[in-house]
Amino acid sequence: MAGELEQVVVELQRVIAADFPIVSEVNDHLLQMKGKLFRPTLLLLSHQAAGAAAADSRAVTLAAVVELIHLATLVHDDSVDHSVLRRGLPTINALFSHQIAVIMGDYLYSRAIIELVRLDDHEALRVLARVTNEMTVGEMRQLEAHDKLAYGEAEYDALIRAKTASLLSGACEVGALTVPANYRQALARFGMLLGMAFQITDDLLDYTEPEAVTGKPSGLDLREHKVTLPLIAALARVGPEGRRVVAALMEAAEPTDDLVAEVIRLVETAGGLETARQRALDLAQRAEAELDVLPPSPARDALQGSIAYAVERRS
Repeated sequence: MAGELEQVVVELQRVIAADFPIVSEVNDHLLQMKGKLFRPTLLLLSHQAAGAAAADSRAVTLAAVVELIHLATLVHDDSVDHSVLRRGLPTINALFSHQIAVIMGDYLYSRAIIELVRLDDHEALRVLARVTNEMTVGEMRQLEAHDKLAYGEAEYDALIRAKTASLLSGACEVGALTVPANYRQALARFGMLLGMAFQITDDLLDYTEPEAVTGKPSGLDLREHKVTLPLIAALARVGPEGRRVVAALMEAAEPTDDLVAEVIRLVETAGGLETARQRALDLAQRAEAELDVLPPSPARDALQGSIAYAVERRS
């Protein structure tokens, strides 16, 4: 997909270009933070795996739009969380200001909408409008989780479906809008399951990988009082003393390194990491099964390969 992804980057540059100096400056920094273009890759692979021709200009633009939506959510998330690093680089809110981060997130969303309107693609607009609404509601769910120790697996599943998996599902579905409905539906389900496995793996990395690998401080989710599957699974098994330790971390405005390390050890000892790993693998297997409806092709093989990337990555 290297050639197509180069076109996506060029299209991204075209779409977000602006005459206003500060917007141009922020855009330049954003393009350095774009990562591996996983969501555009899924869209383009779905387009081909479902039997469409090789990526055309519309597919490339739609891939750029999906990445724009993803970047907008990252910019807003970093501002909400007061994060200072993203992929080893300063966040927009750290490098500029929270005000600029919020406005830039809005700018990226609006540019994405403008491109969808320009394409006159109502179905793509319908899917991605639904997805962006789901993502926003998902973030609100996370903010409304007041009793951290009572936050359960059902709430967590609802959160990651909305916050992460919905956009991966939307990317796969938009890539397959012009093919038979059973292919489109299978790819949408594939993206949803893959996205959930992807987010669980991301949450695991917060417990297992150092800052040098992930590009963000170790234990960041715990420092930000976020309850993810490893902790949820561990809390179901620890005694009162373990729950007191976790409660102390959640109540601390700025948890110490020692307290964060103690909770990480508690989660590992209680089997929280292994439970989360197994859940990610189970979701990955279900995602792979959704691809069986598609005809054999290199693109379908690559989608299968994306599953391994989602659950085995180290950053």
